Amino acid sequence: MAKKSAGILLFRKIHGQYEFLLVHPGGPFWAKKDAGAWSIPKGIYQEGEDGLAAAKRELFEETGIAAEGNFLALGAFRQPSGKTITAWAIESDFDPAGLVSNTFAMEWPPKSGKTAEFPEVDRASWFTAPEALVKVTKGQLPILAALAAHLGLFLSAATEK
Repeated sequence: MAKKSAGILLFRKIHGQYEFLLVHPGGPFWAKKDAGAWSIPKGIYQEGEDGLAAAKRELFEETGIAAEGNFLALGAFRQPSGKTITAWAIESDFDPAGLVSNTFAMEWPPKSGKTAEFPEVDRASWFTAPEALVKVTKGQLPILAALAAHLGLFLSAATEK
């Protein structure tokens, strides 16, 4: 059975322009990657688990944000890996300087026998629509597009600027 993830895309409006909060994965594999590496805060959830509850949990674990309010369901989006991300959106004004992420352990350097701990998310940032289109992973572009459509934004026009 393909894995399922749930995530939340935060957005805000600053000076008449919408921005989207994306997170950068932590760990040595992602350290030097930027364009096409960012993601919405998300994580795997189990069959029978409530998707929105899982998305809220993952948002908190990866950012420290305890979001409440009226969430906008964006839909389910199949990723190139075969995983499906079910996404919601909510308006927020999170300060990325307050980022708090849980950690994971892995052998590092490879074949060293040593274990190192890394944050799941090493940074978060707000991006305008054109910036977010460059930063987000290819598979998550439809998630941005779904929110943009709801907000009345035209992403193709935004990319031409």
